[in-house]
Amino acid sequence: MSEATRQLTGEPLRADMFDPVCPSNLSPIRFGDKWAGMIIRCLEGGPRRFSELRVPMHGVSAKVLTHSLRALERDGLISRTASKTPVRRVTYALTPLGRGMLVPMAAACEWAAANWDELLDAREASTAPDHTA
Repeated sequence: MSEATRQLTGEPLRADMFDPVCPSNLSPIRFGDKWAGMIIRCLEGGPRRFSELRVPMHGVSAKVLTHSLRALERDGLISRTASKTPVRRVTYALTPLGRGMLVPMAAACEWAAANWDELLDAREASTAPDHTA
């Protein structure tokens, strides 16, 4: 990553930023689609390029990420900026409306963490085979 890019986007996103067993993955509260909350969290520290967003979001295809980014942009939560440099660069950033999502998202994550055991029990009970039939 170039120094100019690092200044624009801050520290690189970590590949392990989202724990696969994170309580937020169990939360019945959803912000947009499956990836929207993660995208918003990735943009919390400043603008990011498409390739940077893919680093911590294991399993998301380019097509699905593009769809999620467009939906967030349509809803006014993120902005998309294409640079005028010889090499085309597109960055995504939170809008003030999107930044306002950080507090309710944090509250939802805290709630999921506090109710982790009950959420797991409910999920396991609903997916357990029914042997009474």
